Amino acid sequence: MIRFSNHLKSVSLAASLLSLVLIIALLYVLQSVLIPLLFSILLAISLFPITRFFEKYKLSRATASILSVLVAIVLISFLIWFIVHQVIVIGANGNDLQLRFMHILETIQKWVTMRFGIEEGEITKQITGFSNRVVSNAGTILSTAFGSVGGILAGVIIVPLFTFFLLYYRDFFREFFFHAFASASKEVVSDVLDKIYYVVQSYLVGLVTVMGIVAILNTVGLLVLGIPYAWFFGILASLLMLLPYIGIAIGSVLPALFALATKDSAWYAVGVVAWFQVVQFLEGNFLTPNIVGGKVSINPLMALVGLLLGGMLFGLAGLILAIPITAVLKVVFDAIPSMKAYGFLIGEPEKYHLKRFSNKIIMKRWKINQVPNQE
Repeated sequence: MIRFSNHLKSVSLAASLLSLVLIIALLYVLQSVLIPLLFSILLAISLFPITRFFEKYKLSRATASILSVLVAIVLISFLIWFIVHQVIVIGANGNDLQLRFMHILETIQKWVTMRFGIEEGEITKQITGFSNRVVSNAGTILSTAFGSVGGILAGVIIVPLFTFFLLYYRDFFREFFFHAFASASKEVVSDVLDKIYYVVQSYLVGLVTVMGIVAILNTVGLLVLGIPYAWFFGILASLLMLLPYIGIAIGSVLPALFALATKDSAWYAVGVVAWFQVVQFLEGNFLTPNIVGGKVSINPLMALVGLLLGGMLFGLAGLILAIPITAVLKVVFDAIPSMKAYGFLIGEPEKYHLKRFSNKIIMKRWKINQVPNQE
């Protein structure tokens, strides 16, 4: 009987693992549909207050939904135009920048030759070989990061359409969940949906707020250092915050290189990197915890795991979607008694977990008698 019970447990575990593998494989296969849909859900949640605002002025739901999507299209289009325009302006000075970079490269080559005894020709050969590899693989890199041109164009068309229908049919989709979870309490289902909306909305509003503050801080620092196109580099670095934990650091590379090419001293580039690190410290320890942290309770370890899994499954889009999806999973796990342990694992630790004698507190909390150490 015991052997049969153990056999059943093994079969159940194997079935669970197989189901997990199949789900992950299905997500990967369907990513061309899932990624636009997930972005549309996030966009619809962020636009819902605007839709409600329009509806208060006696506009029909269809009209309010269309106007909300148009507002998003105008704002995103303006942001894209600003970035493209600045890139074109900077590109107009490309020849001067190229000469400066060549001069910097020659200086570095001479220093490396004097310091390590490596011939200048060997350095140039290695750099040229690396550049050729980057150029030859550029298509693959861009395709992996952003998808095909056709996929991007499809996303530009599909995401606004998905967003409109999600706003227009929002109550229809809400009732779908009541049908899908007919055996569960309707109050519990409604409460979970409300919590998911609140968590995602809070994350998106908080993220945009933090990005705005970071953009201003970045720009102020670049203006003080006298770096040209400070607004462009400041805003671009803040947009890279869509990649949690690493966005600002990546965003500091471009203005630092630009400082090397346009300034007489390398200390300007050092100043750029240092200032961006200060901004990242402020963002990670003060801005995000106070603006977003209290509403989206995810511990950093699980956030990193989510980012890695999201990146493996969906690439760049997965990195952007990882945090809100993890936050939604926590809400769902917390609502299911058998999954509450996983919701606890995703969430932030309590203060007593970080105290010196936290183990004793946990033992007392769970009424566990400690066995004294035998020497």
